[in-house]
Amino acid sequence: MSKLSVPPLESSLTTRISMRWGSETPFETTDTLVITVGEWYVDLRVDKQSGKLDWALAGECIQEGKSPRCVVFTHEIDSHHNFNISNPCPFIPLPNGDDLETGTMARPDVPGEPMTDYEEVWRYLPFREGPEGPGHGRSWILESDEGVLGDGYHQITKAFLAQIGGSYLVLHQKQIHVVGHTPLGERVVQITGEEVSARREEWTNGHWEVKYALGPGSDGLPSMANGLDVEMGGRKSGEKVTVGGWDFTVRAYAAHAVRKTRDPHL
Repeated sequence: MSKLSVPPLESSLTTRISMRWGSETPFETTDTLVITVGEWYVDLRVDKQSGKLDWALAGECIQEGKSPRCVVFTHEIDSHHNFNISNPCPFIPLPNGDDLETGTMARPDVPGEPMTDYEEVWRYLPFREGPEGPGHGRSWILESDEGVLGDGYHQITKAFLAQIGGSYLVLHQKQIHVVGHTPLGERVVQITGEEVSARREEWTNGHWEVKYALGPGSDGLPSMANGLDVEMGGRKSGEKVTVGGWDFTVRAYAAHAVRKTRDPHL
């Protein structure tokens, strides 16, 4: 199958090569795909052995420094139920073109989930050819539009849809938002979430195929394989769109012509 190069700065398709906690031995137990467009991302990690969800998260990725590149991540969806903003995460370029991410985060496989130093190695992937045909592609991320939540208790359904070329991700999580204000008038939102459902689909031999459908109600999520048609031509960030009967906000969109290339890592 022909594959397409990643436009610089606009969009990226990445996978994790290895993970290491502290000074332990690096490992990789997941099949991970991350779609990033502009300052938004959708990240799905599936355990290779069990085929179950390892981690699903989505939100903003805000660059705070350049030497090295340092990014802060929000977790608008998080299957680990940690909706705090991450600590700044440095990304250090490696000689082979991969990125080394370092930082500290809660370790879910240890009782009490202690904060632990970690290292992750990430690899940029070429785009899969999509339905637009050879030499063309599009990248976009949509977030469900719940409107402005006033003070009080709110039950919402949070969803993200993302596509780069022939790769498509959707994440879905029912959440409770309790909105209030501090004595100084600052807005405070406490979030709790239920189990995340997700789909990953890929354009293969002229049609969309489901690679993963995970979690409760995943068969009912917006699906390219089930005929979902997302018209993004001319859309701009912040616009409202309705897709598959759901209301969304366009978080990022990039249309581009790209050339075929060979992935040096394959």
